[in-house]
Amino acid sequence: MLKWKSQGEKVVFTNGCFDILHLGHIDYLEKAKSLGSKLVVGLNDNPSVKRLKGEERPINDENARARMLAALAFVDGVTLFSEDTPKELITYLIPDILVKGSDYDLSNIIGADIVLANGGEVKTIDLVEGYSTTNLIQKLK
Repeated sequence: MLKWKSQGEKVVFTNGCFDILHLGHIDYLEKAKSLGSKLVVGLNDNPSVKRLKGEERPINDENARARMLAALAFVDGVTLFSEDTPKELITYLIPDILVKGSDYDLSNIIGADIVLANGGEVKTIDLVEGYSTTNLIQKLK
């Protein structure tokens, strides 16, 4: 990523569990990529998904989730993180643009302060209504 930035690429960063990839994820990631020239996805590792989402999660392990994300044409990089939030990763990467879903307010986006302090931008993307991993799991039950 540092090489990309030194080459003038505009690096976009987002993060999440991406446990069961669905239309909402695809739409969100595609829109995130359109904000810059490179998209890096911070992916919660298995233990952090379990802490955040409960004992029955993740459905797909971190290797499967990372590989699926990496296979998407608009994802340029995937990196795992083990903390409950991506703050350390954002501090290390310092992306040009930090993106989260519009269900977040700027005041509660982890790492926004770091990105803004380094001249970057923080943006939100509207989510596709009715699509979430939790909804999919409920339908399967």
